[in-house]
Amino acid sequence: MKKEQEEKYIARGIALGTAIGAALGVAMNKIALGIPIGIAIGAAIGYSMQKKKNEDAS
Repeated sequence: MKKEQEEKYIARGIALGTAIGAALGVAMNKIALGIPIGIAIGAAIGYSMQKKKNEDAS
């Protein structure tokens, strides 16, 4: 069960990053560039949240 919860941080980060990236891409009229950048930023945020949670649990 703990492993499933850890993976959700990255998934949530990617989902949030995709939404933000798509919005920025539409605003800049470059949606094909905004989505991958949003995914990368969201994955990084999710990974950092997961790492922080693991350090707190240890």
